[in-house]
Amino acid sequence: MTDTAARPITADRHRSVLTGTMLGVAIMAAIDEIVFHQMLSWHHFYDRSTPDISLLSDGLLQTAYLVLLVAGFFWFADLRRRGTLARRSAWGGFVLGLGIFHLFDGIVDHKLLRLHQIRYGVDLLPYDLAWNGAALVLLAVGAGLLWRSRGEGQAGADRR
Repeated sequence: MTDTAARPITADRHRSVLTGTMLGVAIMAAIDEIVFHQMLSWHHFYDRSTPDISLLSDGLLQTAYLVLLVAGFFWFADLRRRGTLARRSAWGGFVLGLGIFHLFDGIVDHKLLRLHQIRYGVDLLPYDLAWNGAALVLLAVGAGLLWRSRGEGQAGADRR
């Protein structure tokens, strides 16, 4: 007879970071879609075609982030159910995910692929600096949170 109840449960830091990152990417995509595409109408995901294609591209972006959001919440719920959620690592991954999406959008979508600009009919430099600067701040904060949580997941480490 083995005593499995005596074995301590350790936090799954790696999976917690991935879950947080997935949720961060999805939330930032939602913020971008809702605020900049719908409320402010500054751009669509793909602005280099007809208005119908632009609207379709926004719908595809919305579908992608909703799938990511649902999958991320399922992973999160599974980690909590198992008692292996490394909370600080998940928060670090979440903020890192916010920055990853924001910087990817600012560099790849806006500049390299030119799918859309932040806004049209204005000097883009201040917008680009603010957009990418905010992304870098989010990445730095997320990396800092992850660095501070690096002991999480080891046996006996605090998981609060």
